[in-house]
Amino acid sequence: MDSNLILACAHHLAVFSLVGIFAAEFALLRPGLGGTRLTQLARLDAAYGAVAMTVVAVGVLRVCFGGIDPWYYLGNHAFWGKMAAFLVMGLLTIQPTIAIRRWVKAGEGIADYVAPVAEIGTSRRFVHLQAGVLVLIPLFAAAMARGYGS
Repeated sequence: MDSNLILACAHHLAVFSLVGIFAAEFALLRPGLGGTRLTQLARLDAAYGAVAMTVVAVGVLRVCFGGIDPWYYLGNHAFWGKMAAFLVMGLLTIQPTIAIRRWVKAGEGIADYVAPVAEIGTSRRFVHLQAGVLVLIPLFAAAMARGYGS
């Protein structure tokens, strides 16, 4: 079995899953958020973190055991651009994650709880910034796959 193919497929599936979860979070994070939608958003946010860790783990396995010399990646500026963009996305998700957890806790036992509009607006700005950074990741990946950045 070709480990490079298996790891590449696993990595791509994890990345596409991450983008799908991100899109769902993006859609749910709107004014009027409460009740079932808030619970869904909290679950999606937890899944986002878990899938992000999967992307990292499979990516590390791919670098170490994917059949391509690890120094191809480690010496490639496009690879490090991709890693930096992924790190920035991770840092940008901290504020919305903390806010979502705070809203869930604040809404416990309150049937008509709705997250504060101003806080939703702040979290949406962070999510919009994440979307902007997300665009860079496939650009760096495409450059790296074509030998740029070495």
